[in-house]
Amino acid sequence: MGRFAAGDAPDIDRLVEDAVAGVGADVAALNVPRLAGLVLGGGYGRGEGGVIGNGLSNDLDFFAITESGASSADIAAIAAALEPVSKKWTERLGIDVDFTVRTPWRIRHDQKRLMIQELLHGYVDVAGARGEALFSGVERREPSQLPWSEAERLLLNRGMGLLFAKEDGRSADFAARNINKCILGAGDARLIAKGAYLWRATDRAAALGDPLYSAAVEWKFRPKSEPVCNWEMAREAWLAAYNEVSRLSRPSRTLFNVLRWLVRRRTLGELTTLGLPPETRVLRRIHAAICDRRPIAPSLLRDWQVFN
Repeated sequence: MGRFAAGDAPDIDRLVEDAVAGVGADVAALNVPRLAGLVLGGGYGRGEGGVIGNGLSNDLDFFAITESGASSADIAAIAAALEPVSKKWTERLGIDVDFTVRTPWRIRHDQKRLMIQELLHGYVDVAGARGEALFSGVERREPSQLPWSEAERLLLNRGMGLLFAKEDGRSADFAARNINKCILGAGDARLIAKGAYLWRATDRAAALGDPLYSAAVEWKFRPKSEPVCNWEMAREAWLAAYNEVSRLSRPSRTLFNVLRWLVRRRTLGELTTLGLPPETRVLRRIHAAICDRRPIAPSLLRDWQVFN
C-alpha cells in the first residue's frame, strides 16, 4: 500500500496497513446500502502520519463516499452502520478511528476547500469503488489556487483551539497538541493567503524558514510530552499570522452575508460587522479574546460551532 507514517517507520507502516485492510474488510462485510466507497485521508493517507513510541499518534480519518443522490436519511444510516467499526478499531489501536460521510455533490461543492484538496492529493483506497471513480468530476487544484478564505478558516479554528488550550481543567496533552496545531495553522494560513501553500509539511517548513514552524512539524510527526512552545509564544505567532492574513483580505459587505448569519444564528449579531462573511465576524471575536486573554464566551462558542 505504501508508506503511511512520516519518516522511516516500517513497523508503524505495517500497523496502519493491517488496520486499513481490517477496516476495509469489516466495512465490505456490512454491505451498507448507498455507500459507494471508502478511502483513508488525513495524515496517514498523505504519508505524513505521526508516531509515538511504537504506536500511532494521529487519528485514522476515513472518508465514506455515498452514491450519487443519497439523501440525508441515507447519510445518517451509513454513519450509524459504520459506528461499530469505528468503536472496534478505536479500542484496538488506542487512537480515534473516524468516518466522515460525504456525498459526491458535497465533495464537488467543497472542492475549493483545503480539506478536500488535501484529500484529493493524498488518500488510500480502502473499500468499494476506487478514488478515481469516487472523485470523478472534482477538480484537483494547485496549492497556490486555494482561496484566501481557507487561510481565514485555519485561523478561526486554530485560534479557538488556542483558547481551549488555556481553559482550566484541560490536560497537558490537550494543551500541547492545540498549541502545536496553532503554530502549524498560523504558518499554513500565511502561505495560503500569499498563494504560496505547498502540499507537503516539510516543503512548507522550508518555504516559511521559521524555526518554530519547523519544530512544530517535527513535533507533529514525533509528539513529545512537552509542547513545542508555551502558550504566549503560540499567541504571538497566531496574532502575527492574523495581521498578515488580514492585510491581504478583500472582504465584501453583501446582503448574502447578512442572510447567512440571520438564517443560521437567528440574530443580527454585532452591527459593526454586519455584512461581513460570518467566518470573518467570528474570527474578529476570536482575535479580541486572544488579544485580551479572555475566556471563551458562550455566544462565541456557539458562533464558532455554527460557522467553523
